[in-house]
Amino acid sequence: MTTALGVWFTLGLFVDAYAHANLPGLETFFTPWHAVFYSGFAAVGLWVLWLVWGHVREGRRGLSAVPLGYGATVVALPVFAVSGGVDLVWHEVIGIETTTDIFFSPSHLGLVVSMIVILTSPLRSAWARHPAGTRPSLGAVLPGVLTLAFAASLVLLFLTYGNAFLRDSSSVVGALSDADDGQAGRLAASIVITTMVLVAPLLLVARRWALPRGTATVLFAVCAVISAVLTGFEANEIMIATVVAGALVDVLAAVLRPSGARRAAFWLFGFLAPVLTWAVYLGVASATVGRLPLVAEFWTGIPLVAGLVGWALAALLLPDAAAGAPTAPKGAASV
Repeated sequence: MTTALGVWFTLGLFVDAYAHANLPGLETFFTPWHAVFYSGFAAVGLWVLWLVWGHVREGRRGLSAVPLGYGATVVALPVFAVSGGVDLVWHEVIGIETTTDIFFSPSHLGLVVSMIVILTSPLRSAWARHPAGTRPSLGAVLPGVLTLAFAASLVLLFLTYGNAFLRDSSSVVGALSDADDGQAGRLAASIVITTMVLVAPLLLVARRWALPRGTATVLFAVCAVISAVLTGFEANEIMIATVVAGALVDVLAAVLRPSGARRAAFWLFGFLAPVLTWAVYLGVASATVGRLPLVAEFWTGIPLVAGLVGWALAALLLPDAAAGAPTAPKGAASV
């Protein structure tokens, strides 16, 4: 239920962001898109309060009344409400943002950070219920994986200026065919940013558990489809390539079996997953256009640079092989 309401909440934000970007006459806070967004928040908030109240009726008090994994959520709900009030005042006083400035508004940043905390409640719940080093099935942790994927898509939304999935094939091949106009550098930077958003969640899960099969496919598919929605489905081949890349990364994970106890496999997965992802991305873009980019250094080297970024993330997350961490006592509240 938390996942379903969280998806409603998240999609409301994407609809609102799309309206801000595509309706230049939008000059009021009170819009149907804000109604979808804030009603999603109200639904999630009421659901969490209902869960807490159920525990209170059972005689629990204090933190013990908070469901496992929802401690941070209880803090984030009022933060979101306050940020929403600030957003109303901000829009009425300063105006409605319609370009890149929308991603830097302090009220919007407060909304998205607290929103990510609220959205990932099922992930923290699964994190507490399944001990480190175990191998849960995708079905057992699917609510957590879905909310992690939507959280990654929210990060990509606020990094729209660095989201490589918003380009079409012609833009990709054209950018990598000229070393002098700066487009190649901007695309390379967006690939590095997108790599971090995609790979960090996978490494986080793999460090805790044996990566459930299908996790990368779900993560990549959600980010790809949401990005396609933002572009009006003008680059469907990039969306399809991203989903295929996610499936191949799942195969890679099944072969390497990266985990907190297998540092070499963890590091190698961190390197190869981005290389594979961007090789598919560039290959599909080139096949769609009908030619390779003209500057060979770009299309051969960019996947390797992304791989090095993934390897660095893996080394930061797991500098030393670690055995499974002890689990929290059954029934303990998680903050």
